Amino acid sequence: MRAIRAASTALLGAAAIALAAPLAAADGAPAPNPKAAPRAKAPGDFVVSPGVVNPGGRITVSAPGCASTATASAGIFDTVTIAPGSAATATVDLDARRGAVYTVSFNCTGGISGTVDLTIRGGATSTPTSSSTLLTPPRGVQGGLGGSTDSADTWALAGGGAMVLAAAGGVVFVVRRRASAGRRH
Repeated sequence: MRAIRAASTALLGAAAIALAAPLAAADGAPAPNPKAAPRAKAPGDFVVSPGVVNPGGRITVSAPGCASTATASAGIFDTVTIAPGSAATATVDLDARRGAVYTVSFNCTGGISGTVDLTIRGGATSTPTSSSTLLTPPRGVQGGLGGSTDSADTWALAGGGAMVLAAAGGVVFVVRRRASAGRRH
């Protein structure tokens, strides 16, 4: 009988803490890092990375704005097919002219098309053009503290602590009351 009381007390305490913890951390503030929010994918959003490459180098092309299969082509690499939500790689020809800016053409199956400039390193033009776009690879879920250390303030911590103490006090009260009621029978 004593083991059942101890187990139920431990479970009630754990449940009280688990239910009070989210309330303590929630303060209605916006996300702690608005820069980490993913960029909206709009039709015509096409990416070539890197924007400047050596002849014979590899580039990654993606079309996050396409809901269907897309193709990317230019005169300096073979046409590549891009699956929805992914990227494809292409190798720039070794005979690509140094310092030249080539246009990469994208075509979505749904009829959306667009272009992005690709600069070949060397020669007079070795900096990326303003229309080139860099691809940021997906980093997956950012686990860990979840930004709770940036948004925690004294009042939120005090409120959460008070809720945990109140829940623990309630558990102790109920357990003692049941224990004293059990002795009467």
